[in-house]
This record gives sequence, C-alpha cells and structure tokens, in this order.
Amino acid sequence: HFLGQSMRSIILLALLGLVQASPDAAFVCPASVAHRIAAASPLAAQRFTCPRRTSPILGSSLSGKQAVPGGSQLRRRSSGARMSATEAELSAVLSTAIKAGRAAGALMKEKLGAEVIKTKVNSKDLLTEIDPMCEKIIRDIVLAEHPAHSFLGEESVAAGAEASGRAMDLVKDSEWLWVVDPIDGTTNFVSGMPLSAVSIGVARRGELVVGVIVDPFRDEVFSAARGQGAFMNGKAISVGEEDDIGDAVIAAGSPPSLASIKPSLRGVTALMPKCRTIRMIGSAALHFAWIANGRLTAYWEPDLNSWDSAAGAVLVQEAGGRITSLLGEPFTLTTRPTLASNGKTHDAILSVLEEAGVYGLDPE
Repeated sequence: HFLGQSMRSIILLALLGLVQASPDAAFVCPASVAHRIAAASPLAAQRFTCPRRTSPILGSSLSGKQAVPGGSQLRRRSSGARMSATEAELSAVLSTAIKAGRAAGALMKEKLGAEVIKTKVNSKDLLTEIDPMCEKIIRDIVLAEHPAHSFLGEESVAAGAEASGRAMDLVKDSEWLWVVDPIDGTTNFVSGMPLSAVSIGVARRGELVVGVIVDPFRDEVFSAARGQGAFMNGKAISVGEEDDIGDAVIAAGSPPSLASIKPSLRGVTALMPKCRTIRMIGSAALHFAWIANGRLTAYWEPDLNSWDSAAGAVLVQEAGGRITSLLGEPFTLTTRPTLASNGKTHDAILSVLEEAGVYGLDPE
C-alpha cells in the first residue's frame, strides 16, 4: 500500500512538472488521476480534460460518474493552434454561473419592490441598492472559483452607450470574460412586478460560450453552453415552430432614451398589423429566455448593452434560434441593434423593420 501511494505521488509530481515545462500545451486523460491533479493544483487541472461528455447542467458525465479535469494517458495538442474551450471547462464555468445566478436571484426575490436610490441616463433608467448587492454576490462567487477570469458588470460601468462600449473594448478579447446584468428589468423590480431576471453571459476570447438567465420568481434557470444545447431547470428546450410572421408573438423593448424610442415605435407600428401580437415585458433577459423555450417567437431592440444580450444570445442559438444585428449581420459581443428569433420568422421580421427604417438608434 505504501509503495502504491509513493508511486502515485511520483506520477503526480511528474505530470505537474510536465505542465510547468509545457506552458502552451493541453492534455487529455482518464478521470482516475484527475481528482488528484485537481486537489494538488487547481490551475494545473485547467490544462487537463477528461474525454467523456459532460452534462451541461451539473458537470457530471452522462455515465453518472463525475467528470473532472486531470490525467495520465497524455495527448498533447498543437501548441500553436487556437484551442477552443473543452467540455470540462464549459461545464465548470456553467456550474459557477448557475450557482451565482441562483444566489443573486434569492436576494432579488426577497427584496422585490426595493426603492430607487438614484437614476442613471435619465429618470427612466433606475438603480436600487439591490443592483450592486446582487452584482457583488455574483462577482465574489465567480472570482472565488475562477480568479483569473475577467468580469464586466453593469453596475461597475458608467451609464450610457459610449461608456459601456468603451468598457467592453477594454476586455472583449480576454481569455475568459463574464458579462453580467445583476437585475435585468429594474423598473419592473422597483414596481413590485415579478418580471426581472439575473443575466450572466461568458465569453472566451471574444466568443460567447455560456449563458445563464435566472428568473427567481418562477424558479426557472435557463442555461446553455456552446455545442451542448439549451435547458430550463435541467430539461432540454427549443425555440417555437412558427414559420409565418402572422403567427409570431414578438417582444419589443421600451427603451429609456429618445434615440431608441423613435425607432422602437416605428417598428411596433410596422410589425403589429403583420404579426399575431407584440408584447413589451420590460426585461431583455426574459425576452431571450422565452424565445429559447418557445413562449415568444422573436424579440428586437434598436440598442442593447452587452450585459443585456450576452447570456440570451447563447441561449437562443443553442435552442435552435437565430440572433443578428438589425442589418442581418452576425451577432457579436459588441452588437447593439439586435433581433433574436426562432429562425423561421427571422428574415420576414428583418424585412418589415427595414421597410420601416429601423436599423438602430435614430440621430438625436
């Protein structure tokens, strides 16, 4: 038994030495040694992945055994290649996002109807004492579990589109970037309406790879990781099947700025006669989540911040939907004028908005 323990220790030290000597390499191995590597060095463990597929919700393998980074049968990847995130990495990040979202959501639920402490862009753009508290809860959990990751939260950025754009430009190419709206739908929250949510998106090297939206008032957790599908409370979800704009239930925003209000109202006027109905729920996060599970067909808005859309973009795409700019361009972290849909109605909605001259903000 003593010799066995000693040999395992020697192998573990050799593996950790190999990691240190090969800073650009990544490795794959069975889970039998993974627990020991993770316990000895969490940072080194991030360089190892298990070959088995992991669950998109809990980080456990489909066989029921725990999937943990680690290894002994090494396979070295090309050090010059741009490596995508492994399933184990995505699973760990997703698990943290769900944990953080639930924790912030619990405070939201407890404090529904909190008073406004100040306004931001104008009297329509509200802030409560709970917003920064929820952001701190999320930030603390994220950085405790992923200390090397970057974090961009709405409440840590000055108000206004220019400030949010500058903040995103500084961090958008981070290895890992968390983009967070701690309370999306603050006006609803202040008014005591249970129609707000926590929105947590995560990007790796500029590509959105994880999205979590938590609705604490319905106890609904919407989650998605790139290539693993979309889920609500652990059950797979998908966008609706409407293929005609006449059957579409479309959500629109009710933005605070005049430059957004004008194109929003033009779009509503143009779309209303052609679709089944239009809804203004007051939370971008819920709009995206409800497209992902088929409650809504589409949602558009002339101007969204990255923390409004980051989580929702992953959810909609992984649920089988489509998201673009209002010009039909591919969606990125910096896209502001946005249309998300079930896919089948996307082009028809874009066409109506184009005819109405809705491409983004109007000149002020």
